[in-house]
Amino acid sequence: MLILQKNLFIMSRNEKELQGVTLLGNQQTKYQYEYTPEILETFENKHPENEYLVTLDCPEFTSLCPKTGQPDFGHIIINYIPRVQMVESKSLKLYLFSFRNHGDFHEDCVNIILKDLVKLMDPKYIEVIGLFNPRGGISIKPFANYGDTDHQDMVRQRLLASFPNH
Repeated sequence: MLILQKNLFIMSRNEKELQGVTLLGNQQTKYQYEYTPEILETFENKHPENEYLVTLDCPEFTSLCPKTGQPDFGHIIINYIPRVQMVESKSLKLYLFSFRNHGDFHEDCVNIILKDLVKLMDPKYIEVIGLFNPRGGISIKPFANYGDTDHQDMVRQRLLASFPNH
């Protein structure tokens, strides 16, 4: 369906394109309290000819310390350049929520999220940044990234740029 808006033609999504999106708009949402990667859903990128950045920001990430079982709180930022598939945001919210009772170190959580999203979407480039609240006076800020063959320079540049200047 084409919609004319201020002399621009905008393609709206049809039912076929939204087939795999089952959680968005669902009033019967069930929150998983254990790590659940299978909850992630995708939709098709309608602009694969454009190389553009998508940023997803989760300022209320929670997981558990694998040794003490105490809660860890952090801020997860995901930046990616999509290829064909994109992650649906409500499924991502539920997926990140599923770490609530997952016991892993901060570095592990960031790398697990990265690997799950690479497997799900096959993006051109993706990075996951974790900004965790201090525990025992130390905050941990893991950074993990991945890029296809055409984005290896970006992988190296972004990794080097993430090193603190102090």
